[in-house]
Amino acid sequence: MTGEQLKTKIKSSSIVYGSMISMGRNPRWVEVISDLGLDYVIIDMEHAPRSRGEVADFLVAIQSIDVVPIIRIPIPDSHYVTMAIDAGAHGVLAPYCETVEEVKEVVGAAKFRPLKGAFVKRVVDKGVFPSDESRKYLEELNRNSVCIIGIESVPAMDNLSEILKVDGIDAIFVGPNDLTISLGIPNQYDHPDYESALRKIIKSCKEKRIPVLIHHQTVDLTIKWLKEGAQFVLHSSDRRQIHQGYRHDFNTIQKVGSELMGEGISAIGESTEVI
Repeated sequence: MTGEQLKTKIKSSSIVYGSMISMGRNPRWVEVISDLGLDYVIIDMEHAPRSRGEVADFLVAIQSIDVVPIIRIPIPDSHYVTMAIDAGAHGVLAPYCETVEEVKEVVGAAKFRPLKGAFVKRVVDKGVFPSDESRKYLEELNRNSVCIIGIESVPAMDNLSEILKVDGIDAIFVGPNDLTISLGIPNQYDHPDYESALRKIIKSCKEKRIPVLIHHQTVDLTIKWLKEGAQFVLHSSDRRQIHQGYRHDFNTIQKVGSELMGEGISAIGESTEVI
């Protein structure tokens, strides 16, 4: 699947499925990703300690499988957008966008690279290209570019209606940890204020036919918000899934071992990863 095909699937109101790669960096990790039935993966560069070269190598490997690679860039900046796409990403997730100007910068870089400066600003603001030939060239060059905008704070929500007027946004991302902190209720994902905020975001985006992905870490939360309209599923991460798999197995094994030996055990808890 390409970025262009992923966008087509989204526009047909189909559900798409993906996860975050927060830890994996060896290209052989792609063998694990390939048979999970995912439509896309987001490779984290905001919180994960990855170099540009490591990401480029990882992206080359992902080209061999039917999964769309998207980079979560460190900040909403055109320089990081073009670096990610030039390295082989089929799109970017720009975290913690709060203003229309930030969003326009990201969209301009994702959709019209390598056009820069006053010319790309004119394209984003007015739809005016240097020429019809330039328009066709840029649209073809960037046909696979998926542009995802992070709405993760109260100021971002306050500006959401204006942000959604910017052409070129393919999806809106919500980071639950950041959003709950901004709301004053850190990691309280069942809090009425948090749930109300998500419903407001989903409703506003549906009116613009823009899908929402919410990065929840548990199956219950992912299913809950899938049912409430988050059709662009972004579930968990590689690190968390490894932890949860080991946690399940060893809690079960150690329980039997403790019974055999007459000893107590300390159960392995939930992953504490926050990304």
